[in-house]
Formats: sequence, structure tokens, C-alpha cells
Amino acid sequence: QVQLVESGGGVVQAGESLRLACAASGLTFSYTAMAWFRQTVGKEREFVGAIMWSGRTLDYADSVKGRFIVSRNNAGNTLYLQMNNLKPEDTGIYYCAVALGAIATTHPTAGDYEYWGQGTRVTVSS
Repeated sequence: QVQLVESGGGVVQAGESLRLACAASGLTFSYTAMAWFRQTVGKEREFVGAIMWSGRTLDYADSVKGRFIVSRNNAGNTLYLQMNNLKPEDTGIYYCAVALGAIATTHPTAGDYEYWGQGTRVTVSS
């Protein structure tokens, strides 16, 4: 059974940084991609960034491009999200997800990902 556990959320001021982590257990096989999604107030869950099994990262969401970086450890079972220059509109719950099958790489959707963590809350105050 695949389990994903996010950590690293918290309350920060605008302009500060946070680093989220997602520890995956039960991944005894390769996966297609590990990704970060977020759900902000009044919006549907949206894609933030992802890294393929090959190590290639997908294009980031326009709203975080240039500020957020997705990476993983060498074993490929821990996913990170470095968030810099945080803005109040980045406030929300951040989820880690794993896809085992084919995914849409140009317009990533939550429906492509089979496993999800419980989320970690990020609050950015102005």
C-alpha cells in the first residue's frame, strides 16, 4: 500500500520561504510522476509542479513559475517543494500525489494521480 506523508507547512510572512517534503512508503515499483497540487480558498485543486520517474520536471503552474522548485531525493521516494518569495495567494493546503500510469504532461490533472497524501497547510500573511 502506497502512503504519502507531507510535512513542512506552516505560517510565514509574504516574501519568506518554506520547504515542503513528501515521504512515500510502499513504492516498490517505478512510478510515472510525483507531483504537488494545492487547494486554495474558492478554487479547485490545482497543479503546482511535478517530477517524472526519469528526473525530468514538468512545466510549473504559471502562478508559481520562477518561485517554486520541485525536486526529489536520489532514491526517488521523497519529494520536495521549495517555495520562495511566498505570496498571500499561495495560502492553501498542499498535497503530494503519485501517478503510476499515463499522465497529461502539458495540462496536468489531479485525476491522473492514484495516490494522495493528507496535505499540509501553508499560510502566507501579508
